[in-house]
Amino acid sequence: MRYGKNFFEGHKDGSLSSAKVVVPQIMKLLQPKKVVDVGCGIGTWLSVFREEGVDEVLGIDGNWLDKEMLLVPKEYFQNANLEKPLEIGEKFDLVVSLEVAEHLPQNCAENFIDSLIQLGPAILFSAAIPHQGGTHHQNEQWPDYWQKKFEERGYLFIDCIRKKIWDSDKVAWWYAQNIFLAVKKELLDSNEMLKKEFLDNRGNALSLVHPRNYLSKFGFKSALINIIPHRAARTVKKYFVWFQK
Repeated sequence: MRYGKNFFEGHKDGSLSSAKVVVPQIMKLLQPKKVVDVGCGIGTWLSVFREEGVDEVLGIDGNWLDKEMLLVPKEYFQNANLEKPLEIGEKFDLVVSLEVAEHLPQNCAENFIDSLIQLGPAILFSAAIPHQGGTHHQNEQWPDYWQKKFEERGYLFIDCIRKKIWDSDKVAWWYAQNIFLAVKKELLDSNEMLKKEFLDNRGNALSLVHPRNYLSKFGFKSALINIIPHRAARTVKKYFVWFQK
């Protein structure tokens, strides 16, 4: 699936401002020296990791990406088809994959998670929830769908980021709503700060809808009802009552 200049320009500012809030928190927890971003787009998150002192970074995305748009040097970018198993041949301290998995067909989900965990012991992960909406979304799922896949592979889901960024107007709501750490158990056992975050947050509800997400849907409903005939509006209202349950 191809994503053009307008897609990335439309997401650049929100992605960059979000990364500037989230990345310093990840640096405190993990102190990564090598970071790979799978589905990196134009490299906004990697550019912030570099600002925070990470010298070794790699961005991976489709061959349709205009490399002139990259926010990291071109030599830090590699083409790959994310619908197929990745063959990178390197290990990283941190793997990043944010709002990517939903763009792949559901039958690619197992291979995609396998590709992520083969790259490193810690994964900063987010993926769109049902009815979130977006460009070419094919597999929107609640977080426990992804949690199960990671845990089947020996990685524990840690919900230690969302509460720190939930109310920040500098963080795009889809990151605040969907972002988790998936960490290999052996790494968790060796990192006291991570272990504390896991224990402190393991009872958290995973499936949450951010208020800004909800309000964006409600605004769409109100606008739609105002421009369609009254009889059709009743049908739309019934649909949104069901959607909000």
